[in-house]
Amino acid sequence: MLFAYRLVDRRLERLGPGADLREAIWVDLYRPQPEQAAKVQAELGIDVPTLADMEEIEISNRFYREDGNDFMTVILPGQTPDGTQSSGPVTFILMPGRLVTVRHHAPRPFETFAARADRSSTGCGSHIRLFLGLVEEIVSRFADLLEATGHVLDAIAARVYAGTNEALTSDELEDALRSTGRQGEVVARVRLGLLTVERMLSVFSLWTDDRDQSGNLKPYVKSMMRDMQALEVHADFLSGRVGLATDTTLGMVNLSQNQTVRIVSVVAVLFLPPTLIGTVYGMNFHNMPELDWPWGYPVALALMVLSAVGTWAYFKWRGWL
Repeated sequence: MLFAYRLVDRRLERLGPGADLREAIWVDLYRPQPEQAAKVQAELGIDVPTLADMEEIEISNRFYREDGNDFMTVILPGQTPDGTQSSGPVTFILMPGRLVTVRHHAPRPFETFAARADRSSTGCGSHIRLFLGLVEEIVSRFADLLEATGHVLDAIAARVYAGTNEALTSDELEDALRSTGRQGEVVARVRLGLLTVERMLSVFSLWTDDRDQSGNLKPYVKSMMRDMQALEVHADFLSGRVGLATDTTLGMVNLSQNQTVRIVSVVAVLFLPPTLIGTVYGMNFHNMPELDWPWGYPVALALMVLSAVGTWAYFKWRGWL
């Protein structure tokens, strides 16, 4: 899909299908089809990078200049077409007077930014300010994801750490462990996004020396860099909480399993003396005096009961039950 926006009264207005892309200040390509890539190449004169190009990990392939255009690729968390949460590459192309973005998944800031671009700190009076406003929206999204993760971890901690009389069931512990793992994945995706966006802004701040408005925009860049560094500390803190919650939940699972094994062991020990008595009197030797006792059978049963009760009383006395 191809979304194009032009600047009208310092606000973004979406262009209709088939409009001339040279009128746009922002062209957003989402899973571009060959004909859409060809349209961008024909009207704007740039080659749209493929997904394979965007997934290259070499810095030289993620940040480079070509024919006066700046190409910068970052990894952002988002949603795939089938609804799965994942991370994927997003390429920002800064052309003279225009911003082009290429993505193959759906990070939420790209869906929300156009409607409120004029309310960003930098505004959207130029393509560079538009770019920084979009980055600001991405950083805000990172903060929202980390905050949501913190709330989920708080809820998990309240369930797992609570000293209530009712222990969590195996299914509840499994659900808590699965939820903790999902939050760990969210934190990892945000951490990766922060690293790549911070790297992009570092490169951008070097390249802006050659552009107009660089003096006015550098304070915004520094402010966003400080915000991202604070978010990185927060992400590291949440990673520690995820590890602690995982270890605690696994410990609770082990305690629950140990309790089950303990009960089975106690039952087995309680029945061991009666089993021994029954085994002795179950032997088929010819010369066994007890076979002629009129009360032999009741006495054997009584011995079995007494041995079981005596074992239980001993365990109780020692505090093992």
